[in-house]
Parts: sequence; structure tokens; C-alpha cells
Amino acid sequence: MKLDIILSGVGGQGILSIAAIIGEASLREGLHIKQAEVHGMSQRGGDVQSNLRISSNPIHSDLIAKGTADAIISLEPMEALRYIPYLSEEGWVVTNISPYVNIPNYPGLDTILKELSSLPNVILLDVDAIAKDAKAAKAANMVLLGAASVILGIEASKLEEAIAQVFGRKGESVVEMNIKAFREGQSAGRKQVK
Repeated sequence: MKLDIILSGVGGQGILSIAAIIGEASLREGLHIKQAEVHGMSQRGGDVQSNLRISSNPIHSDLIAKGTADAIISLEPMEALRYIPYLSEEGWVVTNISPYVNIPNYPGLDTILKELSSLPNVILLDVDAIAKDAKAAKAANMVLLGAASVILGIEASKLEEAIAQVFGRKGESVVEMNIKAFREGQSAGRKQVK
């Protein structure tokens, strides 16, 4: 197995939690992982990006080369678009369609979504709305992870175990909320992949 993932979003959206959960689930499956993070201006709503490399063989570099990423998972549509040059021809984009408008010249959302929709392998969903409908508004990142789980090749049970471990110190109700959000995202992702 080889899986190179670029995770992107805006500071505070929970990208690094997604990386921690995928990493933990991969370790539970006996896989090797390497991760590199770029935090940007995360305290001010700047971009946050993480390279996550997973393999059944040892990994020598933690950075993903242009044109080789198997997936771009993004909590912000413009940030997904920013990393398209890193996507392989067969790669997937899984992104939130709800923008985090943090700059005055933010491009038109229609333009961004048209570009993303033109890709051969894409899952576009409003993770914020799905999380809110599930009464888990603070777990939009887990909705995105659930949607991405349908294309990652990592067992959902391992991802749920990792969610429980990462959020366990916050209490059972927080774990349950995040797993519920994950499952809602997984259901939404399956509908788009079919």
C-alpha cells in the first residue's frame, strides 16, 4: 500500500486533527507513516497544510512531490484548488464547498467549484451543513474525514478507534459527536462515489 495525502485548510478548522487520526489509524494497520506540516499564519486564519505519507514499506521522505498525491483533503475549497498541481492523474479531491473568506480578493465561489468539478475524481460537499444537521457543528472536520474514508483504503473501524483515542481526553460525549459526524460524512461520500 502507498497513500500520499495533502491535507489543507485554514487555521482552526481541524486539519491537524484529521492528520493525527489518519496517522493513528494507519499505525493500527501496521503501516509506516511520515508527516510534514506547514502551519502558515494559522492564528490569523492563514492556510494550514500537511503532507501525510502512508506505506506498507519504509518511507524516506515526508514531502509529496508535484503530480504524485493520491488525495487532497481540504476543509476550504480555494485551499483545495491551491494544491491541485500536486495531485496525480488518478488522485482524488475531497473538499468542503463552504468557503472561509479570509482575504479581500477571495475569488468567486462559482469559479472555484467549476474548476474543482471538472476534475475526474472529486467529492464536493458542504461539511459545515452536514455537521450542523447532525448536531455536531464543531465536528465538520470529521464529516470531511468520513467522506474521504471511502477512497482512502483504511478500515473505517480503525479510523473510528483513532477518533476515540485522539478525542478521548475530552470525554465520551465529544468522542460520540465526532464519530457521528464521521459516519454522516462517510454516508455522503459514498453517495458521490457511486
